[in-house]
Amino acid sequence: MKRSQFLLALASLSIVGGSFFLRRNFSSTSEPKIITDTLRYKEIRNQLWSNNDQVKHFPNEIPTDAKAVRIAYSPEFLQGSSFFQIRLKQPPNKIEKFLSQYRNSAKHKYRGGNTNDHINQPNGVPTTFFYTSDSHTESFPATYEILVLNADNKGRPGFKWNHGDSYGVAINSSASEIIYWYEKW
Repeated sequence: MKRSQFLLALASLSIVGGSFFLRRNFSSTSEPKIITDTLRYKEIRNQLWSNNDQVKHFPNEIPTDAKAVRIAYSPEFLQGSSFFQIRLKQPPNKIEKFLSQYRNSAKHKYRGGNTNDHINQPNGVPTTFFYTSDSHTESFPATYEILVLNADNKGRPGFKWNHGDSYGVAINSSASEIIYWYEKW
């Protein structure tokens, strides 16, 4: 093999190999990882707190009397969406207090469903999916009240809700559960 053929083969191999590693590296970072480690709750909440007020309704820390705690967090990537949810069981008297508090301050109220169901209702707004579900369901059962504390449309004319955010709580009194959520797209 001549030296020029060798160099050409080496260059081709470098380009193919380099593009493989770039594609692999890009692909692994373009798919947001969902963080479910409850030990990272405070770190995630504090990170989000410094950037916006949409998580101020979340507890500062996981309450000591909370049971069956689950979180789901997907950080924002480029212009993609992000979400944060914490689901926990609390004593029934606390749940009733939260329900009363959040019903009074909610701008929109729904029973069960998910963001697609809610936005398609008259005067509907985007909410969230049930990311912390025990199954792979994306909708909240009808036992949950979804209370939207705020929804901000950052879309443009003709593309309503193309970008924006919403946040609130979903409460299931019969299961003594509350889910705090924040969603950005």
